[in-house]
Amino acid sequence: MPRPIQAFVHTHALRHNLARMRAAAPDTRVWAVVKANAYGHGIERVFEGLRAADGFALLDLDEAQRLRSLGWRGPVLLLEGVFEMRDLELCSRLDLWHTVHCDEQVDMLSRHKTQVPHRIFLKMNSGMNRLGFTPTRFRSAWTRLNQLPQVDEISLITHFSDADGSKGVAEQMRVFAKTTEDLPGERSTCNSAGLLRHANDAAVATDWVRPGIALYGSAPDFPERSIAHWDLQPTMSLRSRIIATQDLAVGDTVGYGSSFTAETPMRLGVVACGYADGYPRHCPTGTPVLVQGVRTRTLGRVSMDMIAVDLTPCREAGFDTEVTLWGKASTGEVLPIDEVAQAAGTVGYELMCAVSSRVGFTQD
Repeated sequence: MPRPIQAFVHTHALRHNLARMRAAAPDTRVWAVVKANAYGHGIERVFEGLRAADGFALLDLDEAQRLRSLGWRGPVLLLEGVFEMRDLELCSRLDLWHTVHCDEQVDMLSRHKTQVPHRIFLKMNSGMNRLGFTPTRFRSAWTRLNQLPQVDEISLITHFSDADGSKGVAEQMRVFAKTTEDLPGERSTCNSAGLLRHANDAAVATDWVRPGIALYGSAPDFPERSIAHWDLQPTMSLRSRIIATQDLAVGDTVGYGSSFTAETPMRLGVVACGYADGYPRHCPTGTPVLVQGVRTRTLGRVSMDMIAVDLTPCREAGFDTEVTLWGKASTGEVLPIDEVAQAAGTVGYELMCAVSSRVGFTQD
């Protein structure tokens, strides 16, 4: 039989989280962001849970093709636009909307031969300093695009850099609104943090929002706020089982480097999960886990294929007992992925995307 580690994708939780996004901005259309293979969940596995969205936003043409093959006929937006001329041919064939964020993409469009003009999202660099035209160059880029017969409707888009923190979005929205105030076209702002924290601000009025991480049950502003605060549900649960137990005497050590030393007699469980499965190697002793739904902690270093967990709070646990590394235990208890990520010094995004190919996935 295969190793007992398995990831579960919860369709009901995806539907719930999408409904929460709609409730946060009830008069706005929602892009469900499914880049990076739906944040590691798998596009095919999240499709049913997110198909009530108004559109899907992603990066890769391959992922766009997979969405179309699933029967999706609504809008699909390429968030980074095209990378070479021939990508525009596929945009025409698959009816993809795409972002334009640089002169080179405008140049490609100007040379593209098509009978069906493209729907464009012109991106402004309003302060993120990643992609997009600066405010001083934005209107000239719009004018140039507007003159191209290859271009149909032009929408306007920007991305918030500090929606999850104290700096907020006010200055970026001011710049975006001032630069675009008399330009036609729909507007798209608000990532997950912008939507949950700022959608009620009158200055953030927009036509499209683009939630990503919140759809997958991670709080965009953790640790300030948790998924419980935002009424989000985990959409991925990583579970395994205990494959051995050990009884430790005072002074016994655990794992490579002997980084944990028992100060009292104790019992540990060895779990079939390691960094080759995508569990972070740098998770320290004390990283939370659930054993039979009971919260406990890891002990010592994470190995390639195994971790050790403290069985002190769950003395009946033994061989084949369920261990939840993050998400929801089969008994219903929840360990938010954000807490595991915090212990590892990273974010929930990375843990979701890092689950390795040797872990089996089940959709429920």
